[in-house]
Amino acid sequence: MPIHHAVIHQIDKKPDGSPAVLHLAGATIPTSAAIENLLHDVADTYNAKQGKAWGFFHGESGAYPLSGWLSKYMAGSIEFIDLTREAAQHLTRLMEESNLTVGGHVLFAHYQQGMTEYLAIAILHQVETVSVATDLSVAVSRNLDTTTLSFAARICLSEWQNNPKSRQYISFIKSKSGKKISGYFQDFIGCQEGVDGPGETRTLLKAFSDFIESEDLPEESAREKTQTLVDYATIQTKRGEPVTLEELSELIDEDRPKAFYDHISNKDYGLSQEIPADKRTINQFRRFTGRAEGLSISFEAHLLGTKVEFDQEAGTLMIKGVPTQLVDQLKRSTAA
Repeated sequence: MPIHHAVIHQIDKKPDGSPAVLHLAGATIPTSAAIENLLHDVADTYNAKQGKAWGFFHGESGAYPLSGWLSKYMAGSIEFIDLTREAAQHLTRLMEESNLTVGGHVLFAHYQQGMTEYLAIAILHQVETVSVATDLSVAVSRNLDTTTLSFAARICLSEWQNNPKSRQYISFIKSKSGKKISGYFQDFIGCQEGVDGPGETRTLLKAFSDFIESEDLPEESAREKTQTLVDYATIQTKRGEPVTLEELSELIDEDRPKAFYDHISNKDYGLSQEIPADKRTINQFRRFTGRAEGLSISFEAHLLGTKVEFDQEAGTLMIKGVPTQLVDQLKRSTAA
């Protein structure tokens, strides 16, 4: 994860209502193992965070100036340190106006993964830790807490520059406490939501279920393909990268790498080519399977409670939306 530039500024804002004090860094942080480890830890926490949203920039304005400063930086008109100073001052003003949060150390990092460039912004807080010296004495020190993130965003600079019509080149943590708590940070980024990650993920899983049903696959093959989808989506969410439909299609069926992709293309699912998979929704997509005395039953876990109802006391299942092929077989059997 090569780091092009990194800066940390500090906003000292106490919960007692006193004015915020901004401490600006004098220069970018030299590349070292320490800053690389810090960014790596922040990225791991961010990728694992549930409840993120995806979107794109508002038009540049006085209310949303970050994209303008970022454009100047990418064009080489201003230095990274100047971009972050302007941004930190703007963030401090919004903190003061919100009167809902405390300050912290604000990390700005321009880094690269493969051929893709990103800008990460995160507000970090300090925690006290106890260390033991070689003489076995103990001392209390203050360290940046990378295990907890409430205010953070990641901008895919490559996507923003190369695909200006994209609606998902920004991801940010969306507070469970509501827009009033985290709204100021979203306003600071200047981001509007463009993609419903959980909704897109549910649509993808619906498309996959339809595909499996249309293929009339043996149970073992259906289970393997389901696991392939879950594994791939899980890996992508851990990396902080989207699920790519063409890549997923190739993994699902190596002999017919376009089969699933063509299925989606030929149906009106309305899916984007890249989907920011929702971790919670993916985790619910498992299969229940059972076989006994000539009876074999298998279905995805997310269908329980909708197409499949389980009566625990009676030990029975009620199946709705029985596959057409099975219905036809049953009708022929009854008619005979």
